[in-house]
Amino acid sequence: MNANLIRHAVHLAAILGLYLSGAMLIPALVDLYYGHPDWQVFAVTAFMSGAISSTTFMATRAGPPPFSKKFGFLVVNVLWIVFSIVGAIPLWLSSVKLDFAQALFESVSAVTTTGSTVIVGLDDAPPGLLLWRSLLSWFGGIGIVVLGLFIIPYLRVGGMSFFKMESSDTSDKPFARLASFGRAFLVVYVSITLLCAISYAMLGMNRFDAINHAMTTVATGGFSTHDASFGYFSSIPLLWASTFFMTVCSLPFSILIVLVVRGRLDALRDPQIIVFLGYLTAFSVAVAAYHRLANGVEFHLALTYAFFNITSILSTTGYASEDYSLWGPFVVMVAFICTFIGGCSGSTAGGMKAYRFVVLFNAIRSALNKLVYPNAIYAVRYGKNTVDADVQRAILLFFITYILLWVFGSLVMGALGYDLVTAVSAVITCLSNVGPGLGSLIGPAGNFSTLQDPELYLLSLMMLLGRLEVLTVLVVLTPIFWKQ
Repeated sequence: MNANLIRHAVHLAAILGLYLSGAMLIPALVDLYYGHPDWQVFAVTAFMSGAISSTTFMATRAGPPPFSKKFGFLVVNVLWIVFSIVGAIPLWLSSVKLDFAQALFESVSAVTTTGSTVIVGLDDAPPGLLLWRSLLSWFGGIGIVVLGLFIIPYLRVGGMSFFKMESSDTSDKPFARLASFGRAFLVVYVSITLLCAISYAMLGMNRFDAINHAMTTVATGGFSTHDASFGYFSSIPLLWASTFFMTVCSLPFSILIVLVVRGRLDALRDPQIIVFLGYLTAFSVAVAAYHRLANGVEFHLALTYAFFNITSILSTTGYASEDYSLWGPFVVMVAFICTFIGGCSGSTAGGMKAYRFVVLFNAIRSALNKLVYPNAIYAVRYGKNTVDADVQRAILLFFITYILLWVFGSLVMGALGYDLVTAVSAVITCLSNVGPGLGSLIGPAGNFSTLQDPELYLLSLMMLLGRLEVLTVLVVLTPIFWKQ
């Protein structure tokens, strides 16, 4: 590995550290406003991390790096690790009394927009800490979209090709220049957040709750300011508003930009959007019908709860209106399947992503056709575009690695003494960045507070692996990556 590339990666990480240090002043001011002594924790941490970041920034300053795939892999991993560690420090030092493994887990859960938590007593937690978790999640959502639209496709590890501005095809960048896209994306991202916060406030949330929930809804992060999550509010209109915003933020942001900036409704014909909305509707209606028949719930209520909770899982947000695992075994099975699937590429959602299922389905259909007509040529398509062999291999490799990591993590959790449901659901919910798992410990009515440090470190790694598309992390662990 070229030492110069490491120097540049550390330099970029120092810049990120400076931004996070400045952001810590926001929860410090909030705690100061509410008279909570934790403002000192955020203020001191901001000063110390800012000083270290500034020193590192000056020491590693050099010309622009020659961007290469190796540098891309390195910088993605370094930035997300630094993001997680710096975000964990004020959580570790706060009055909530988390040990470092718990603080790191909470921070990783925030920056990967997973939404799993180890904190009990959120209703009485310091306001600055609650806001810091939401800010980390919101910032993580910005980084995830940039990662999914530009960096992952360049690294050729199965990410979608660049989205095209002039049509709904997915073959080029949505703007001629990255700066133009960045400005448009921030405008859309901030605008959706403001609209979500205003909607929540109008439908019954206080301003603090509305701001926090809006940030974690748009980032599909799922952190709440209450232990009962959305069940605290008991408002049907609020559930439908959240369902709408979770769905919107599970769609590719490049498509949303095309829709807002250019008014191109045809952009919504992207195959992964059609597939995502299709299985979201099918699963939700099926769960609502089952809930009505099995538990006697009025259908309009069953439909509301089904759409909210299924959308929360598929968008990998992780909110819960109630413990849906009590609705019946069919609902548990549907929730478990949805944990794997996820939203669209280029969104803040996690999971395997809808576009991979589109490509995989077409690849299987092409292979079956070849069995009937061996000499015929069948192209694997995504919409009108042909998917090249390299992308097909990357997607297949992603699926295989994803399942192997899930199996490996589940075996480790089992070896550490956890039952089957807890072990397999904890690993997949973290790998897919969903949030709640299944079972009495980590299910919708529980959290991860009872897990010990080794499990928390394992699941933190799984969250990073899932958010960075698995292969982006694993390639850095190979010996050949570090060879000159």
